[in-house]
Amino acid sequence: MRKLIVWVLILNSAIAFSAPARKKGTPAEAAAFVKKLDVELRRLYVRASTADWIRSTDITDDSERNSAALNADLSEYTRAATIEAARFQGLKLDPETARIIYLLRISPTLPAPADPLKRDELTATAAKLEGIYGKGKYCGKDGKGPCRDLNMLEDVLATSRNYDELLEVWTGWRKVSPPMRPLFERLVSLANEGSRAIAFKDTAELWKSNYDMTPAELDQDTDRLWGQMKPLYDDLHCYVRGKLSARYGAAKVPDQGPIPAHLLGNMWAQEWGNIYPLAEPFPGQSAPDVTASLKAAGYDETKLVKLGESFYTSLGLDPLPATFWTRSLLKKPRDREVVCHASAWDVQYNDDLRIKMCVKVDADDLVTVHHELGHDYYFHAYYRLPVLFQQGANDGFHEAIGDAIALSVTPAYLKKVGVLKDVPAQNDKSLIDQQLREALDKVAFLPFALMIDNWRWKVFSGEIKPAQFNQAWWDLALKYQGIKPPVTRSEQDFDPGAKYHIASNTPYYRYFIARLLQFQFYKAMCDAAGFKGPLAQCSVYGNKEAGKKLQAMLVLGRSKPWQDALQQIAGTRQVDAGPMLEYFQPLRTWLTEQNKGKRCGW
Repeated sequence: MRKLIVWVLILNSAIAFSAPARKKGTPAEAAAFVKKLDVELRRLYVRASTADWIRSTDITDDSERNSAALNADLSEYTRAATIEAARFQGLKLDPETARIIYLLRISPTLPAPADPLKRDELTATAAKLEGIYGKGKYCGKDGKGPCRDLNMLEDVLATSRNYDELLEVWTGWRKVSPPMRPLFERLVSLANEGSRAIAFKDTAELWKSNYDMTPAELDQDTDRLWGQMKPLYDDLHCYVRGKLSARYGAAKVPDQGPIPAHLLGNMWAQEWGNIYPLAEPFPGQSAPDVTASLKAAGYDETKLVKLGESFYTSLGLDPLPATFWTRSLLKKPRDREVVCHASAWDVQYNDDLRIKMCVKVDADDLVTVHHELGHDYYFHAYYRLPVLFQQGANDGFHEAIGDAIALSVTPAYLKKVGVLKDVPAQNDKSLIDQQLREALDKVAFLPFALMIDNWRWKVFSGEIKPAQFNQAWWDLALKYQGIKPPVTRSEQDFDPGAKYHIASNTPYYRYFIARLLQFQFYKAMCDAAGFKGPLAQCSVYGNKEAGKKLQAMLVLGRSKPWQDALQQIAGTRQVDAGPMLEYFQPLRTWLTEQNKGKRCGW
């Protein structure tokens, strides 16, 4: 997870394009403005990032208050700078100056109205929404407890196979969100007012303008990509529905139509990996015990991270700076509270690379380490650029880098580096087991990621009215995911608010793009490495040509449109689902055979 300074989530961004006219600037003034902007933003980013690091690695009232104050300073400066930048709209500027001003303009996620009272209201409303979510608990049908938070409820959904218990937990969590409904409606109104103040029709247009294409082009591209992936998802849906019907009975899960949302092992049916035991094609296939092998080989937290570093250096990339090893947090301290959720940082925007992670020596964290270091190597590649260019080429790129590298963490790679002594020869059955396990997360996630912001874009644009919030949510879940609520829902509910990214106003389309890009990056590196076998068996470990392809993209940061960055690694300017389909082709063939005679679709 990339630790981003809050300038991309600024609430106090009342950018006064509609404010009283300011004197029109000149190209020379714009260049001077951008130069000064970089100096001041860098100073404020470093102050705020340092405070955030301290808060995350030593949680106290003081560290939280200090972080909030310095982030507020950053927000206020960014607001004023964006007002000033309005003077340069419409001028013919040099490409770097024009791009920096463009990135500044599209940076707010929730642009507030110019009216200070409304700006404060938006800030407070957003905080209340996230606070309701964060404090949410389900205290039983009668409200008398025991109370369980989201993590406890998710554990039930992940492990229980009791239909009624799953139903209670699923509906119980959704009792948290109805109070959010009027707050969310007001937030939409205020954010749209702020978006109009910066010359966007609404907040949907602002969010869609973040991808170096017009909103209409983004919609067309999204439809194209989903059109590529939908047949594989339909096959997966059909197979899983059959397994769930066999487990719970046709009365609860008919052999046609949508799947009840509470049976897929996840609170939002976004990833289905937790129900793999119900869907496992060939039980009993042996798989290497990576966790046991790591422990037998004497791995500790530092040694595990050094293994991840060695993957990147094997590609010809630089070793991590010495300060990485003295400044990172790799182990949960005993003397203070920390945020253990894994994240990667360049705290001072000058190659001050770190990760913050309470590392466990197991197979999951082995993959997570390789993923997090992908962020750090991206930071390292572009840290000399102006500070507004120190981002991923678009907001999907940063996640896709680490995910692409994680695809190379294969049993063959682990044997090569000495983690595994022996790797069982893969046969057709073990391959299908492996691919189904991966597809239940990676493929099943795609329509959910698409649905989230489709709903939100339509809400911001006014296509979905407040009186239709909940019905429209489930209409889109049916359209994209083929799922349905297990019990009747009404407009007294606010099921969108039961998802963190709605309550926290975090854009979600990035995750759809990242899931596709990871396979595109992976295939491009495998091609550069000269790999000739089935794509799912490729590991680019040790290949310098693959590293050159990767580095050519990383160094651009966001200095160019993302299409230019993609061209550097993949030789194309278009996101393409083809590599993901190629990766899962063995599973697709097998699923087609399994689904013969079934009534697929919904």
